Amino acid sequence: MDSLDKLLDQLKAEYDPAKPAASQPQTNAAKSFTPQPPKSLSLVDSLLAEVAADFAAQDEAVELKKHQELKQEENRQAQIKAQQLEALKLEAETWLKKLDPFSSEGFWFERFAESYPSKLEAAMEYLQSNG
Repeated sequence: MDSLDKLLDQLKAEYDPAKPAASQPQTNAAKSFTPQPPKSLSLVDSLLAEVAADFAAQDEAVELKKHQELKQEENRQAQIKAQQLEALKLEAETWLKKLDPFSSEGFWFERFAESYPSKLEAAMEYLQSNG
């Protein structure tokens, strides 16, 4: 640092002949000098922070899109399941109408349906397991 201070004093003496370099104490020059970070570093830091924020925003957008796509797929699957359940219900209603309650299958089904809340639910379970 001393050689830098001497060099600065010499340059000042060359360009300002009214103030000789020897009249200024070196300790004041050393104390008054506070290193400032170069402006280019703060600009780089700012740009890096901006790029990092952009990446974070992009990541958030991608995650949001994935979440929305997952929700849409879940809704589609739920809709398909509801349609299948409705089709099974119609099939079970048709099967129950054709079932002869006095046939061996009819007697068996009566016993089977006792453990279900309704004959329709029992028929749906029966057809689904045999389908």
